[in-house]
Order: sequence, then C-alpha cells, then structure tokens
Amino acid sequence: MGFRGSGRGGYRGRLRRVVFAVLITGALVVPLSAAARPRIPAPPPAKLAPLSAVTLAGTYEANRADAAEASRMAAAHGDRGRAAADRALASPSRDLLAFDGRGPGRVTEVFGDLTTAEHIAVLVPGSDTTLDTYARLRAGALALHRRTGPRAAVIAWLGYDTPRMLGTAALTASRAERGARGLERFVAELRAAVGRSPDISLLCHSYGTVVCAQAAATADVRDIALVGSPGTGVDSAADLHTRARVWAARGGDDWIADVPHLRTDLFGTAVGFGTDPVSPAYGARVFAAGDGGHSDYFAPGSVSLANLARIVLGRASEVTHA
Repeated sequence: MGFRGSGRGGYRGRLRRVVFAVLITGALVVPLSAAARPRIPAPPPAKLAPLSAVTLAGTYEANRADAAEASRMAAAHGDRGRAAADRALASPSRDLLAFDGRGPGRVTEVFGDLTTAEHIAVLVPGSDTTLDTYARLRAGALALHRRTGPRAAVIAWLGYDTPRMLGTAALTASRAERGARGLERFVAELRAAVGRSPDISLLCHSYGTVVCAQAAATADVRDIALVGSPGTGVDSAADLHTRARVWAARGGDDWIADVPHLRTDLFGTAVGFGTDPVSPAYGARVFAAGDGGHSDYFAPGSVSLANLARIVLGRASEVTHA
C-alpha cells in the first residue's frame, strides 16, 4: 500500500515521534536493570611535563609504563580482556599522549610525527567507546593516517567517559559538556606544543559530534567534520560560533537517519539534539559518505574516508558532495 501527498510525511513524522518515545523509555529503563561493571584496579595517570617537542618522547614512555602496570593489575584482578588491551597499549610501538586505565578508561594515541606534521586530525568517538572497545577507534585512526600520508598526524582521542548507547546519558548533553571541556584543554595544549603552523581538524563521530559542538566556539581548529550525528544540540552551524569550516555527512545505510532529530524537555532535562547536521537548515558543508553504515566512516577504501582525508589535508575543493 502506498502513501500519497502529505500523508507519507505525516506518517513518517508520527513514526519518528514514536521511535523517539521508545528511545527515551529504553534509556530510562535499561540503566536501572543493567548490572554495574566491577571496578578494574589501575594506577593513577602518570605525572607528565607540559607537552612540547622536547617532552614528547618522555610522555610516550611514561604512558606506556603506566599501561604496562595497569595490565598487570587487571590481570591480577582476573580481567584478562582489559589486561590484554592495556598490554597492547604498552607496546614500544605505541605513542600515547595520555593514558588512564581506571574505570572505562581513557587513552590518547598518536599516529605519525607530531613534530613534523603539516596537518593534524583529532578523532572524537561516540557512545560505547572504552579501553575495552578502543580497537575500533584505533583502526579508524590508522586507516585515516594511511590515507593522509606522512604530511599528517592523526590522534585518536578517547578523552572523556562516553555514554552507553542504551542509556539516559546518550540522549542528553551532560557527558558531552564534560567531554568538551577536556577536548578544549587538549586542543589548547596541542596547539601550544606544535605552534601555529599545523592545521588541526576535529573529526567527530556519533555522540562525539555533540562533544565537538560544545567545544567548537573555543577550539582553535580549521575544520570540524560531523559524521553519523544524532544532532549537535544547536539549530545550525552558525550557532556553533566557530571560525572553523563545518562539514557533515551520513552514510546511506546509517541507522542514525531513523533516529528523530528532535529536542524536548523531559523533567527539566533537555533530551535529544535537534536539527540534523546534514539537513539544509543546519547549513554545514555536506559531503558524500557513500553507502556505509554507522561504523563505516573510516573504513579503508570508503568514499567517506577519502573525503575526510581531503578535509584534513586542506583540499576542500576536492571534497565530493552528497
């Protein structure tokens, strides 16, 4: 059976409102029934000198040592999965600007040479990214670095406590607000360390786009790319109050398209993130992302990865549009 005229639009509108209600209900119910994860022991983060070209090697070494100790503590606690994840991060081949093995964990890893890079990309992940799932973020950063080549450095920034996909926090900006403060500090420290020359881009995925939106006004970056976004909490790119170029994309098979881009007040809390960043109303530079799904934006060989690499390298005129 088909739909005619405004009827289809009305049906889709009702469907989106129903989906939104279900998401809110699920977000409120699931955390109450989910078992809390036992805390994994780990040492506190290493005390580091201010980031600079001179201190970089020492920073990497200190964080690898911290990851090695965290691995030993996790193994003694009986968590073999976390022990393996920490042990991998302690490898001499890994360059860690930050590491914290406590709780869900945090890590900031560099791919490439920060001291010679002409362009720097910072990847900001979304929900359900922890030390236990960090390999997915790392794979995307590696793929991007291979695509951009030696002129660029790529940084995987797991610098905030991401919300669970099926949790209340994933529908509000509370985690994003705290994450944005950390992202602002990180970009400022990075800029102080590398100087004015390298261009810095923020590549933000899913809930990470909300984090980037919160940091946009103060982060000293040239480009902000929003991919797979549920919305950013503002009505338009102009409302981000940034001098950066704002880009947006969504893959053809990304389920986020079916999540209502709405924002409403629920018991005094803003729920949802509003305008779809790929919509004309938002005013971002919309680029092609191919037919990929929600986790495919950094997939090797993808249209999305090619365009993200062009954005990072400052080749805006070569970016293909949706």
